Amino acid sequence: MSAAHALPRHLADAVPTGLLVDGEWRPAAGGATFAVEDPATGQVLAEVADAGPADGLDALAAAHAAQPAWRTVAPRERAELLRAVFETLVARTEDLAALITAEGGKPIAESRAEVAYAAEFVRWYSEQAVRINGLTRTAPSGTNRQIVLRRPVGPAFLITPWNFPIAMITRKVAPALAAGCAVVVKPSELTPLTTGVFAEIVRAELERRELPTGVVNVVPTSAAGALTEPLLADPRLRKLSFTGSTEVGRVLLRGAAQNVLRTSMELGGNAPFLVFDDADVPAAVEGAVAAKMRNSGQTCVAANRFLVHERVAAEFTAGLTEAFGRLVVGPGADPATTVGPLIEERAAARVAEVVQQAVDGGARVTVGGDRPSGPGSFYRPTVLTGVDPGARAVREEIFGPVAPVVTFGSEDEGLDLANSTDFGLVAYAYTRDVDRAFRVAERVDAGMVGLNRGMVSDASAPFGGVKQSGIGREGGEAGIEEYLESVYVAL
Repeated sequence: MSAAHALPRHLADAVPTGLLVDGEWRPAAGGATFAVEDPATGQVLAEVADAGPADGLDALAAAHAAQPAWRTVAPRERAELLRAVFETLVARTEDLAALITAEGGKPIAESRAEVAYAAEFVRWYSEQAVRINGLTRTAPSGTNRQIVLRRPVGPAFLITPWNFPIAMITRKVAPALAAGCAVVVKPSELTPLTTGVFAEIVRAELERRELPTGVVNVVPTSAAGALTEPLLADPRLRKLSFTGSTEVGRVLLRGAAQNVLRTSMELGGNAPFLVFDDADVPAAVEGAVAAKMRNSGQTCVAANRFLVHERVAAEFTAGLTEAFGRLVVGPGADPATTVGPLIEERAAARVAEVVQQAVDGGARVTVGGDRPSGPGSFYRPTVLTGVDPGARAVREEIFGPVAPVVTFGSEDEGLDLANSTDFGLVAYAYTRDVDRAFRVAERVDAGMVGLNRGMVSDASAPFGGVKQSGIGREGGEAGIEEYLESVYVAL
């Protein structure tokens, strides 16, 4: 890379920019590349190999060839491999965090936290690899015995998003490898560099242990549809896991149907953040900042709609406005920054459009509401009040640093508003009433609920949604189940 590129030399030299196929880094078959940019400056960081359909099929062929040997590797050996990867991730935290910030824009402290989060998935599944249990029992009739065996589904295609470029790959690759599945990974074209470093860590560990290096393959591409379609049509593929938008998820589900693939989908959200009249309002404000502003609001579990009881709406809005006003917008590499850029220019433009539409509909901006001057895809943290419930800021997943506040009068009204969406990934609620907390958990349409806390994600817990927010779960004991099938033996 030339001196014009923004990656520090020690990072640039360690970042693979090719395709990983059958244990070898190589260029795309057609020689094409695409640019990866720093969203804080627009500066090119690297040119990455741009995989085409033939490259994707080569990667699947490598995974398919490695599958028979990998599935017979002892669970303890798979566990020890993952444990070694975990230790390497921890040891390389600073370099990985710097890379995440460079290509994704998030503040460096958040990038360090992401590396720790990502490593926990690897550690968790290193421990789960030896706890894949079957079943032996006498049939209820007493006439025979029943045995249930667990075995890996087979080669898996894993499509990861840009907003957590290492955590989302470990959340998929770690359980797949623990279960005995070989994989093909397609990272987002916006953040493929971190994926490349992670893949090289795994590849090197496989090679060191003389295990099949074709177990993990990586095919970055700027043309996801062209690469994905032939993979989904190939009978050698047996599993699809995707994290991204519901719109793309629907397309992938249609493609997966032709070969009846096992699928897990972590799709869009529209998370309600309920603040009841008995809530600890300062604590709710603190939780709201955590739930909204992680990665500048670019998370699937970001609070999207702030539903606040009318009795505490003024206090909550004032507190949130003050808290957002203290946040520091700037390049993620600056230690003082608490809000980095959005991932690309069109993302910032869309957020600006959503805010303007809300204001045109009668909403009021109490803080933010604009973009700072200068380069980069930045948008200031913004609080909106008096938002029409039909506004895009309420109906759509914003994926940016904007908090629309809507008031309600009764518990039932608040829950009705919370459930008035096609999505159901996560919900947050603040109340001092234990009975109400349980009523909310039981009645809200969400796969995850944060009660008096603004963060829910944990490697040891099942992550996923209901309705149009997805199928299946990642993390926890449930995560490895997505890569296993049951075989019933009667004797």
